Amino acid sequence: MQIATPISTFNPQALAVQKLLANLNTPWKMRFYFLQKLPSLWAWGVRIKTCTPQRAEVTIPFNWRSQNPFRSTYFAALAGAAELSTGTLGLIASAGRGRVSMLVVKVEAQYFKKADQTVTFTCEDGEAIIATIDRAITTGEGQQITATSTGTLTNGDLACKVWITWSFKAKSQ
Repeated sequence: MQIATPISTFNPQALAVQKLLANLNTPWKMRFYFLQKLPSLWAWGVRIKTCTPQRAEVTIPFNWRSQNPFRSTYFAALAGAAELSTGTLGLIASAGRGRVSMLVVKVEAQYFKKADQTVTFTCEDGEAIIATIDRAITTGEGQQITATSTGTLTNGDLACKVWITWSFKAKSQ
């Protein structure tokens, strides 16, 4: 019996990566996935705006489902959208490379403006996440990275920054 060896080098042209990117960039498929696996994101109206192996943009609308009693977007909803912008890059970087576990081990946030309109979270740490997963697969040891997601309002103002620390570990096949 042949045991599959995880691929230690990320290939953006790999079939698994291309298929995942197509699914992530198809709105109805993403909504269905949220409904099945991440119902709070579905309820809040979170959407993946765009994603590549290097960068992900996620939006969360300001509406009755995502707001708090103070007429701004609930901090947990903001954190969920920020986590998705970083986690999407982890999913892409681990696609087709064997079983890689992903776990959030720390979240930090700093808020600058009241989130009373749609917020777009952008994470551009894809290359660093790819390198971290490469190390996790190559060494067989858990690796951590802190990814930054920047939340901007529709008027361009900075609403918040969220730092999500992820742990990645290659699992035995």
